[in-house]
Parts: sequence; structure tokens; C-alpha cells
Amino acid sequence: MVNAIKGLFISCDVPMAQFIVNLNASMPASERFIVHMLDPTRMFVQPHVAEMIRSKIAEFRDQNSYEKPQ
Repeated sequence: MVNAIKGLFISCDVPMAQFIVNLNASMPASERFIVHMLDPTRMFVQPHVAEMIRSKIAEFRDQNSYEKPQ
């Protein structure tokens, strides 16, 4: 019997994948969203978390960017 799960495929570099894995690990067990890690740079996640992941990545990038003072 085949079990199919609807999801979202994410492919990224290793540091961003680790950021997403750590984000997943920080969630309560009932809210974890990674369905399967395919390899260190690709993963399959639940589709309803796409926007949350995008916003957390944008927030992370904003915190880690440097703007030269004028």
C-alpha cells in the first residue's frame, strides 16, 4: 500500500537548511513541519508552513545584514 502526503519540496544550501532544521526543532512536537530530510540540502515539508518559513528567513536575513552608516 502506498501512502501519499501532500507537501512542499525545499532545496537550498547547507547553512539555510540548518536554519530551517533548527527552526523546526524549536517548535513543539505537534507543530513540527519537516516530513522528511532527503539529504543535507533538500527536504520535504508540510505545505501550510511555506509562508512562515519565508518570513523567518527574511527576518533572519534582516538581522544579519550590515548597512554602512552615512
